[in-house]
Amino acid sequence: MIPIHDNVPTRSFPLVTVLLIAANVAVWVFYQLPDLNGSVRELAFQPCEIESSCPPGTAVGESWLVTAFTSMFMHGSWLHIGGNMLFLWIFGNNVEDAMGKVRFFLFYILSGLAATALQTVVTLTAASDSAAAIPNLGASGAISGVLGAYLLLLPRASVRVLVFFFFILFWELPAFLFLGFWFLFQLWDGGFSLLHPEAGGGVAFFAHIGGFVFGMATVFLFTVRRPLPPRY
Repeated sequence: MIPIHDNVPTRSFPLVTVLLIAANVAVWVFYQLPDLNGSVRELAFQPCEIESSCPPGTAVGESWLVTAFTSMFMHGSWLHIGGNMLFLWIFGNNVEDAMGKVRFFLFYILSGLAATALQTVVTLTAASDSAAAIPNLGASGAISGVLGAYLLLLPRASVRVLVFFFFILFWELPAFLFLGFWFLFQLWDGGFSLLHPEAGGGVAFFAHIGGFVFGMATVFLFTVRRPLPPRY
């Protein structure tokens, strides 16, 4: 299911959401595309660096204190960045509207760091040394925090989704149903990824879980006003 739009207006232009999208796209187009492998080696986050346990020759980029931030503005493919920016646009504008611009930006960054933290803990405690050396990158951990916040702020909003089921369908789903299903999918696939790790890397499901839980746990610490009600 691919979200297309929701039915919740905003009071003002979502400047921070747009700037975050622009920053991610700029990093992808101007920094990563000319040398994708080199950019990943330089600025993606590697869990093994926390314990200085990376295999020789694998930790060649910046310190993990730097890559914990830079990695959340990087992506691995057009599909990766396209999906992430779509979710950020649909759900980020209303969360920004409820938090205000500065608080939303801080919330977004902290969600990304929380996501990286949980993925790192799980990787270092339950995965192999080679898995801990796989670069982590993507905005999905921070965006997961936005999704967790949206779920509590606007559970009864409607999300229009595109469904591929033998043919193309458009459905209107309550936000709590769409986001609840999304989170359960992360839990399911996160457990499966521990039992059957994907060779060479894969989706960092525990980063999604960490960001989402952080977003739900802290949303009302950052919120300064209720979002506008859905249009219908």
